[in-house]
Amino acid sequence: MNDSATGFGEILVSSRSLDEYRAMFALTDADLRRRILDCPGGAAGFTAEVCDLGGDVTACDIAYFDDGVARVAATAVAEADRGNRYVRDHADAYRWSFFADPDAHLRARRGSAQRFAAHTALAPDRYVAARLPALPFADNSFDLVLSSHLLFSYPDDLDYDFHRRALTELARVATTEFRVFPLVAIGSPTRYPRLDDLIAELSAAGVESAIVDVDYEFQAGANQMLVCTVR
Repeated sequence: MNDSATGFGEILVSSRSLDEYRAMFALTDADLRRRILDCPGGAAGFTAEVCDLGGDVTACDIAYFDDGVARVAATAVAEADRGNRYVRDHADAYRWSFFADPDAHLRARRGSAQRFAAHTALAPDRYVAARLPALPFADNSFDLVLSSHLLFSYPDDLDYDFHRRALTELARVATTEFRVFPLVAIGSPTRYPRLDDLIAELSAAGVESAIVDVDYEFQAGANQMLVCTVR
């Protein structure tokens, strides 16, 4: 699940593309050849696009429970439209470099929603119902784990212990690395206030972390990711 309850009335399930994931997570061609988990995957077209290129991606999300993936697929384009209305109403809170303007944002998000919906019908096993901080995957199941717009995005709703347990769980299912984007709350340019404490706890558990700038900023101030290496 992605984006904000703030201003939407409920959490928006967003549809981001492979190009947007490349930018958010500084993904290389070599990264895309790894076994990848997208958690939470929302209605992103990322899994469909990478699998179409011969890659191996699994998406998981709480929204997929109770046959919810079909429901998400059916409403993905409408959600893209709803998110775009919010963006248009708050255009000054965004940086118009990755997307040239709100029309480009709408085209990209609609296209990703359509890719997601089509792929869920063709490859439903790629979309797994799951809820952090307890994922239904064995240890070391994925070479690279990506997590966007959940951790750090809702500090008023998800407490420190949730973040600690969620990050520990992402480390458990990753063989080598996981990346989290962004490091700020929805609607705020301020970094998650207890990030240093989380990094220290991860280090004590054998996970080394680094804050890395990325060449992507849509929400103002959201231009860094956390890269965690599992030892």
